[in-house]
Amino acid sequence: MAGAAIVPAAGKGERFGGAKLLARIEDDVLLDRTLRSLLDAGITELIVVTAPGADFGLVTRLADPRVRVMENPDPSRGMFSSILQGLEAASVDPILVLPADMPFVRSSTVSSVIAACERTRKIILPTHAGKHGHPVGLPASIRAALLTADPGSTLKAELAKTGVEQIEITVDDPGVLRDVDVVSDL
Repeated sequence: MAGAAIVPAAGKGERFGGAKLLARIEDDVLLDRTLRSLLDAGITELIVVTAPGADFGLVTRLADPRVRVMENPDPSRGMFSSILQGLEAASVDPILVLPADMPFVRSSTVSSVIAACERTRKIILPTHAGKHGHPVGLPASIRAALLTADPGSTLKAELAKTGVEQIEITVDDPGVLRDVDVVSDL
């Protein structure tokens, strides 16, 4: 199993009080946990998109040879602008998008999304309790269309414009819905 993953990590974490991605979860750093679920699932190309000047020195998995850090020159445009940065660099198929602040997604869920995307060549949306979550699986065939989109848009809006079928897969993983916005989310 192969695939790329884009991890948008350029947010300021203002609601959290800053440095959200370096927060401790048990014996790990939040961003390390997010990266671990992707790497453990067999992702071969992991692109972490950060803000200018971001310091993630505590994140040990950034040293993994499968991980590449890129900078979004203007993250104020929103998360989709970071996703576009990652899409420009992605070279394998399929491509997953998992926001950096989602450390509770299981690697088995990542594997399921990759497998479904490889099998169907469609957009894959994991669902839990009837709600869409992450990671979202993208076939490389829509990469070119997404790269022409306005960086200020959203992934959801741009995926709808592609006309590619979106397939829901039900997963037994509440982590697909659980992002960290404030300290109490940990």
